Amino acid sequence: MAAARGSLTVLVLAAGKGTRLRSKTIKLLHPVAGRPMVGWVLEAAAALKPTRTVTVVGYQADAVREALADAGGRYVLQKEQRGTGHAVLQAARALGGDGGPLLILNGDLPTLRTKTLRRLVQAHRRSGAALTVLSAEIADATGYGRVIRDAKGQVERIVEHRDANSAQRAVREINTGVYVGDAKRLLAILRKLKPDNDQGEYYLTDAVHELLARGEKVGAVMHGDAEELLGVNTREELAQSARTLYARRAAELQERGVTLLDASRTWIDPHAKVGRDTIIYPDVYIEGESKIGEDCVIRSGSRISNSTVGKGSEIKDHCVLLDSRVGKAAAVGPFAHLRPGSDLGDETKVGNFVETKKATFGRGAKASHLSYIGDASVGPNCNIGAGTITCNYDGTNKFRTELAEGVFIGSDTQLVAPVKLGKGAYVGAGSTVTGDVPAGALAISRTKQRNIEGWVARANAKKTKKKPKKRS
Repeated sequence: MAAARGSLTVLVLAAGKGTRLRSKTIKLLHPVAGRPMVGWVLEAAAALKPTRTVTVVGYQADAVREALADAGGRYVLQKEQRGTGHAVLQAARALGGDGGPLLILNGDLPTLRTKTLRRLVQAHRRSGAALTVLSAEIADATGYGRVIRDAKGQVERIVEHRDANSAQRAVREINTGVYVGDAKRLLAILRKLKPDNDQGEYYLTDAVHELLARGEKVGAVMHGDAEELLGVNTREELAQSARTLYARRAAELQERGVTLLDASRTWIDPHAKVGRDTIIYPDVYIEGESKIGEDCVIRSGSRISNSTVGKGSEIKDHCVLLDSRVGKAAAVGPFAHLRPGSDLGDETKVGNFVETKKATFGRGAKASHLSYIGDASVGPNCNIGAGTITCNYDGTNKFRTELAEGVFIGSDTQLVAPVKLGKGAYVGAGSTVTGDVPAGALAISRTKQRNIEGWVARANAKKTKKKPKKRS
């Protein structure tokens, strides 16, 4: 289906290696606030609803495609990295030719906002320019290309730092590497460029110079928040970009009625949702697509990843929740571990040092202390004593344990799956249950206690006799 005339196309440049991170992994795949940095760029651009999105890949191309599988769009391979202009040329066939604006983005700008890109595209549409550059002012522009303007404030040229004279280096307005232009005119210029530089590469800045030489208009939109537009080149900048995204999310949540006792020590994924009047203590991580309801309390040291916590529940100190669900008015922890597939109903309790995995708990069920409940269904109002283990693995296969409503499990019990316990059944403490227990029955499988009178004294006497004599 042909795109409507004047529709937006997005081109993301993601082919470079990024050597300054000193990593085996391509720079753009390094995670920032829980996802690859280039993923944030694609997300910001996607909110503009472009007709098409094309990503240029090069180093570790297969890994980049795999990491961005959910982002959609087309991918173009730049086998040989010969500059930004060369990357755009590799994508020429995939860009279409409807005459609409082409937005060109570097993949190392994870803190870039959609509203910034929208403002740039709108300014470009109004100006009638062949190309518009997004610029910013920074105190120390060392290493950046400078945007040089004439007396009327029009863009005269863009000069790379290494080519700039002393007067040009004093300019604080930099080229951020974000462009929007007329695709036809830009591609026509790029095809005629020659790589007259030491690197033998084609640069988009060369196209800027050529457009100006031909009398075409090149604009520059200055953005007030330079930090948003500075790319990631070092590990320090990688960390700073994550701090920026987390700080933005914290500010948004506080504005919506969430209490963060120390926002600088709280890391909440920008995609996670938190209900109002929830209180989050310091040193909490909420990752991925997690959803925390209203009126919850999340205490220090806990990590919640791709999990749901219902209204009014409390996650106590130092808990880990992975791909799990916690119902309303429930209590988890401290030091509890909910592994993937755990599903705790309303008013449940999973307490100190309890681990669950692929386990469902009905309303009001409790496992308060020191237990492992895996591959199990626990009915409503069951009470599982301390030290209980569901023995779900026989060395080859996994089996399930099923507890009907109101089952009581005494402390230090092993439930050897597959096993079913009927409604209201009891298991005596210290039992090993290997067979089904009928409803209302008591299961006991421990040996009869035997007391041996005088055993301690006799044992101590033997120790005294065997004690070696000291040498003189």
